Amino acid sequence: MTIEQSVALAPAERANQLIGGELTEKSLRLHLEGLPGVDAVGLEARAADLATRSIKTTSKAWALDRVIQLIDLTTLEGADTPGKVRSLVVKAMTPDPSDLSAPRVAAVCVYGDMVPYAVEALGSAHSAGTDNGINVAAVATAFPSGRASLPVKIADTKYAVAAGADEIDMVIDRGAFLSGRYGVVFDQIVAVKEACRRDDGTYAHLKVILETGELTTYDNVRRASWLAILAGGDFIKTSTGKVAPAATLPVTLLMLQVVNDWHRLTGEKIGVKPAGGIRTSKDAIKYLVTVAETVGEEWLQPHLFRFGASSLLNDVLLQRQKLTTGHYSGPDYVTVD
Repeated sequence: MTIEQSVALAPAERANQLIGGELTEKSLRLHLEGLPGVDAVGLEARAADLATRSIKTTSKAWALDRVIQLIDLTTLEGADTPGKVRSLVVKAMTPDPSDLSAPRVAAVCVYGDMVPYAVEALGSAHSAGTDNGINVAAVATAFPSGRASLPVKIADTKYAVAAGADEIDMVIDRGAFLSGRYGVVFDQIVAVKEACRRDDGTYAHLKVILETGELTTYDNVRRASWLAILAGGDFIKTSTGKVAPAATLPVTLLMLQVVNDWHRLTGEKIGVKPAGGIRTSKDAIKYLVTVAETVGEEWLQPHLFRFGASSLLNDVLLQRQKLTTGHYSGPDYVTVD
């Protein structure tokens, strides 16, 4: 069996193929800890270089629209209400009521118990997988801490999927990961992935949140990225947005490099989602450049790259109107992140 064929296998079987032996806690640890160390100086220098790249004025309009199309518009607060979620959906469907040419965002991201309200508010706009549809993403698995038993995490996930969530953003057990219990993290991701299965046999997409701000080293970020992909994650995501630092350009670059290595090895494309702290168009465009330069422009699509944000959209709309009219005449949106 080839490595390319192995991507169609269950995660444990696939890991067996890629690791080159039986999947055990020991073999998984040896594989992950045997990955090449990250050249931190080189990584940060590369990220700094990419951050200085500029785009032509003629390309800026395209870039701003593409940023909008890649946003997971998010509200994840304990005080969230059905009304707040409905308002978020209105903003997602019509980002700028004064300019109906503004594209829609990729998804709205909410807590699991808010999924029914998001689905209802979207109505026919909730068309997962279509060019103009908006997905519903739900955070699950005891977000943001991840401190819950596996049965609770599975129930949390199944509830959101049954309520209509198209995507699940799960958090890994950072305590288990940092103590070297990689098998525990692997098994939990596999179990949550299976909990994403719908009655018709299809699956909600699984985004695996690494919470890179708590992983402390680039080597850990690389290991966690590989672990999440081996276990069947469709996306790897930097952060919950509740821990500082959240998304950074060097960390996102490193995760993109892992995704690129995986694609070269298997032919499978994995998504990347930086989340938290990206608030300006200028910063977002740096991420677009980094994606294009690392994995290629083909990754600049909603099924392969997302921004986890809410206030970012406000600045993009401001810059978009300035570009076309020289001033901003849109509504004063309330920031919700």
